[in-house]
Amino acid sequence: MRQFLLILGYFISISAAFAQGAIEVTILNPKLEPVKDIQVTASNEAIGFSATKTTNSNGIATFSGLNTAGSYTILSSETDSYALTSSEPVTLRSNFKRTVSLVLPFKREVDLQSVTIVAPSATRINMYNAEVSSEMRISEIRELPVEGRDLSRMLYRLPNVTQATGFFAEAPNISINGANPIFNNYLIDGLDNNEQFLGGSRFNVPIGFVQNVSVLTNNYSAEFGNTGNGIVNITSKSGSNEIQGEVFFLTRPGFLDASSHYAQRDLSGNQVKDGFQRYQAGFGVGGPIIKGQTFYYLNYEHTTDLKDNLLNSPALGVNETVRGKNYFNYVSGKIDHYWSDRFHSAIRANVGIVGIGRQAGGLSGGLNFPSSASDQVRNSLNLASTNVYTTGNLTLETNLQYARFRWDYVSPDNPTSPDVTVAGPTGEVVAVLGHPGYAFESIQHTLQAQQKATWTSGIHTFKAGAEIMSTDHELFGGGNPNGSYRVQLTQAQLDGLRAANLGTGLDINNIPSDALVTNYAVELRPTSFGKRQNIYSLYLEDQLQATNRLNLNLGLRYDYDNLSQGGNDKGDYNNISPRLSFNYQLTPNSTIRGGFGLFYDKILYTVYSDALQQNNNSSDFKRQLAYYVEQGILPADTDLNRVTFNGNLTVGQSNNAGLPYAYLQGPPAESFAEQRNLFSNERRILNPNGYDNPYTQQFSLGYQLQMAANKLFYVDLVYNKGRNLFRTVNLNAPAAWDYSRSQENGIARSSAWADKTRPLPIYGNYAIIDGERVEGVARSLVMTESEGESNYYAASSNLQKDRAEDNFSYRLIYTLSYLENNTEDINFRAMDANNFAAEWGPSINDRRHVINAIYNYYPVQNLTLTVAALLQSGQPINRIPDASQYRVVGSNGNPILNANGDPIFTNDLNGDGSAFGDAYVGNSDRQPGEERNSDRLPWSNTFDASVQYFIPFGTDRSNGLELRADVFNLFNAENLSGYSNNATQSNQIQVGPASSGVLVRRNAAPPRQFQFGLRYIF
Repeated sequence: MRQFLLILGYFISISAAFAQGAIEVTILNPKLEPVKDIQVTASNEAIGFSATKTTNSNGIATFSGLNTAGSYTILSSETDSYALTSSEPVTLRSNFKRTVSLVLPFKREVDLQSVTIVAPSATRINMYNAEVSSEMRISEIRELPVEGRDLSRMLYRLPNVTQATGFFAEAPNISINGANPIFNNYLIDGLDNNEQFLGGSRFNVPIGFVQNVSVLTNNYSAEFGNTGNGIVNITSKSGSNEIQGEVFFLTRPGFLDASSHYAQRDLSGNQVKDGFQRYQAGFGVGGPIIKGQTFYYLNYEHTTDLKDNLLNSPALGVNETVRGKNYFNYVSGKIDHYWSDRFHSAIRANVGIVGIGRQAGGLSGGLNFPSSASDQVRNSLNLASTNVYTTGNLTLETNLQYARFRWDYVSPDNPTSPDVTVAGPTGEVVAVLGHPGYAFESIQHTLQAQQKATWTSGIHTFKAGAEIMSTDHELFGGGNPNGSYRVQLTQAQLDGLRAANLGTGLDINNIPSDALVTNYAVELRPTSFGKRQNIYSLYLEDQLQATNRLNLNLGLRYDYDNLSQGGNDKGDYNNISPRLSFNYQLTPNSTIRGGFGLFYDKILYTVYSDALQQNNNSSDFKRQLAYYVEQGILPADTDLNRVTFNGNLTVGQSNNAGLPYAYLQGPPAESFAEQRNLFSNERRILNPNGYDNPYTQQFSLGYQLQMAANKLFYVDLVYNKGRNLFRTVNLNAPAAWDYSRSQENGIARSSAWADKTRPLPIYGNYAIIDGERVEGVARSLVMTESEGESNYYAASSNLQKDRAEDNFSYRLIYTLSYLENNTEDINFRAMDANNFAAEWGPSINDRRHVINAIYNYYPVQNLTLTVAALLQSGQPINRIPDASQYRVVGSNGNPILNANGDPIFTNDLNGDGSAFGDAYVGNSDRQPGEERNSDRLPWSNTFDASVQYFIPFGTDRSNGLELRADVFNLFNAENLSGYSNNATQSNQIQVGPASSGVLVRRNAAPPRQFQFGLRYIF
């Protein structure tokens, strides 16, 4: 706590401002020629700001270092030839320059005492650069039907953004350009907001603290980096000279929702069933501390989810509903201070306290009793600070941020307890008690420092910046250090427990002390380990106003990530990223733009930590690695000490006849301290060559047309070429299997046969090296490499109309795209013998067609009706074998029989032991004759709707009560694709050939749901 208070005091003492924007004003005469030496004033009444600039030879005046609070009005001065003219209000987003064009009218009056002000002619198109991006203002977001005020639930309403299929429940739920969502870059006011271990947002910004959200998908400024995908940049709210705010209550009561056979997902991505309820409340308030000088904004939002599981153990006579709870608390505060017209400062704090309950039982029944319950904890903290100083043509900006993130994936209700699996007399499990049985806790401390400078000189605007982001990672993982037991009860013992009628109160102390212990294990290394990740970045950019119509952006960025060293002593030092683009103004209301850029990803810490946690440094394991060096499988200069690590290791004993110690009396971890020379099914090492940072080459060409003052059309063509993508290789993979034998004869290779074809043959649980039996080896030895590739092609058309004086507005987006790759994820492996050429195919998140439409109708004053439609072509299907169709055979071709003399069947056709888990990261064989992702699910068609009615109070018509109702999946369509989901539970994995026509429904997008809210606005 003391450390936290010291850090907080430090940030307050250097209070600073962030969320800076800029406005570039072009002044034209009625012949659309630039006019120089015109004085232009930018004023913002909300914060009492005003500044004046003079146009240059290209008729341009630039206002930089502007706060994003409120809105700005641009006013040109009167001259002997021209009258005054002004713009519509201009709102800003962080780290972006708005372009405004004003056409000066000739004076029509000779009376100097009169002033003629013509209608504004500001344009909304981007005439500044070739950035492919889109945004939504808070006024637009509030009209959308958004589940739980969760901002991520509206991002897929923007072009080139789709709902994602991830590889774990909590994975980010949006994919940008079809790419893996864990590599998205999330920012708040241009500062980092990423969970650095496995990707995603560190702090989930609630809608109440949002002024604007923008998604940068292609060819953005060299100022932005650390991703080859795209950037989600949220501009936070600021206070103004008037006290304004809201108080809200929102609920999804559950009982009105349509029923479904399938489990749904809460806001965290975890599964829930019918009857799920959500309750939310919060407030936001902002205003002046000192009018015209110091402003504040404070926001707090709380969510409670209620969810039921079924605990069902017939052998113990237990059949009860167990209620669980999720809680989400988000607190945000911001203070802005203007020291002068040239110097302003602010501080921002975000605190998230989140717990996702794992109560007893299961969605449709389970054997986990309440003593084994746990929470998933995701707590976050951002403390951000910046100073912005503007003088003449120079703007300086200094950003500092401290962040902390704690992700305790399994925080047990009974942290000091062993875990116990209780079996009945015949071996069937009747209860699971105590500790969840494993640990996984990631703690991250991140310091970020940025220095930026913008200097305007004639037709040039130079931008330069330097950044360091340093994250101290700590990971605590592995098995249960308190011990893991499996006990088998006699019939008498089981009857006694049932007669005791303990119900959900059953725990480890109720199990008879003389119960037979058949299995015992304990974590050998219950400690945390980690590394400090440092990312250094430099950039330089020239935004060149070549003519009054042509803007050129010439940028260069450099990044270095020290995790790229891996198991080497040198990192990836050549990450130089050129960014080149143009924007040509065809007419005052249309532009053509295009460019090329190179964009590097940072290295997610999980790539490095997996190679530590699942590693070993025993003498036998090093002998195995030395063998690979001798065989040329690993480089000759491999340093065995650099690629190995004393990772987690669970050790123990198993014997169905019983172990030589009593229940809860298993030996401690210390007694196994010398047993690291143990055989493992799979181990990992750090790559001795290090890791190349993945990168994307991006090409784009676009056209924009301001069809009217309130109507905008644009289209963008995009090609992204991804290289150095992460994937895993098995250094001890079996020889390739001839799948035609499986297809023609219905056979599968036995694991013993496959083991003998490995580079280091495995004989049961040992290997022979230099004529000696070596037991502490790994059957599979996995290593991450940077050799994956992808290609993305897209054409996105967008038409949007603001309300203006009409009673309707709309946004219509159509995207035609295709993404192909030979790796999906950091843990992706080839199906057979590291043959990644056979993996080339459509991505799991590939979309061909996405149609996104939003229509707002305002039939009468204060009433808003909104319909949001999302139509998507089907997601790819990966076809896996039907285990009942393939008999296991040995190298002699004879079937392998079980203890009863019957043939053994499997879907592990090549016998490599990887028929488990997620079929989308290569852990499963494919159906013979099928290519990866060659089939498709049906289209997804979802319509959401909302009704809002505002009741004004008093004389100020902006104060009042807003009533709203949202309906999601209005027509209750059973959508089998096109929604965010976990790959292991989606319909994208199907058994058997596509020709069978079989489509097993494992899941579906949520059925019709209702959400109701009240919001008091003042």
